[in-house]
Amino acid sequence: MILPVTGVFAAVIGILLLVLSVQVVKFRLKYRKGLGVTDDQDFEAAVRAHANLVEYAPIGLIMLAIAELNGVASGLIYWTGMALVVGRILHAFGMIKGRGGPHKARMIGILLTWLAILVAALLLLWNVWQVYGRVG
Repeated sequence: MILPVTGVFAAVIGILLLVLSVQVVKFRLKYRKGLGVTDDQDFEAAVRAHANLVEYAPIGLIMLAIAELNGVASGLIYWTGMALVVGRILHAFGMIKGRGGPHKARMIGILLTWLAILVAALLLLWNVWQVYGRVG
């Protein structure tokens, strides 16, 4: 079992997770706050950018991996993974730069993320139907 396409996207998302984790740790050290946040809007935005990645990225990567293992065309996996990764990067950027408020990058990022998850779900359903759904 080799997952070269999903593996690259997982690596990029892992690096993004570390970058966002460092942002949160900086605020935790600055305010000596091990849990929760202060009234600093930038601190809260950093925590939510990190948490949002943790909420969305795993299901996207799991779906990509299953699709890749099931033999879905690597090009489809690639473009779906690109949408997921770019969406997560844009969302984090927009969340931090917009200080938790509305920001164009944040909105585009979540839409790309949702699109990637929807496409991955449809690819999985199509793949299963192609393999098991035909009768006779």
